[in-house]
Amino acid sequence: MAADSHQDEAERFAALFMETYLSFHRRTGPRSALSGPSRAVLLHLAATGPVTIGEAAQHLKRTQSVVSEIVTRLERRGLLERESDPTDRRRTFVWLTAEGIRSVHEEQQVLDVSRLRDAFSRLPAGQAHAMLETLSELLVDRSASPQSPRKDGS
Repeated sequence: MAADSHQDEAERFAALFMETYLSFHRRTGPRSALSGPSRAVLLHLAATGPVTIGEAAQHLKRTQSVVSEIVTRLERRGLLERESDPTDRRRTFVWLTAEGIRSVHEEQQVLDVSRLRDAFSRLPAGQAHAMLETLSELLVDRSASPQSPRKDGS
C-alpha cells in the first residue's frame, strides 16, 4: 500500500478510536468511592503482592501510622486482610481480599464492559472475534516498532 493510504488509515483509526472511547467510557459517576491514598495502597498491593505496613509506608512515602490507618479502613470494608508471617510471627503482611482484587480490577477499567458486551452482541457471528484479533495484531506490531516507547520509559 502507498504511504498516503496508511496516512488515511491512521487518521480514520484515530477518529474511530475517539468515537469508541466517547461511546464506551465508564459513566458510572465518580470513578471510585475510594480516596486517592486508599486507591494508592490497593494498587501498590496489587502490583507487589503482600507487604508489611512499614514496607507500604516506605514505598508510598507516608508515615507508618497513616498507612496503618488507611489499611484499617480498607480492612473494615473487606478489601484487605492481615496475615501473620509464618516465619516470624512478629511481622504482619497486608494483602488484598477477593473483593479487593475485584475493586482494583474495576478501578483500572476505562471502558464500560457491559456496554461493550451489548455492542458485541449485535455484531454478526465472528465479526467481534475478527476485530479483536486484528486489534491484537496492531498492538503486537506496535510493540515491535523501534519508534514505540518501552514500558521502562526508554
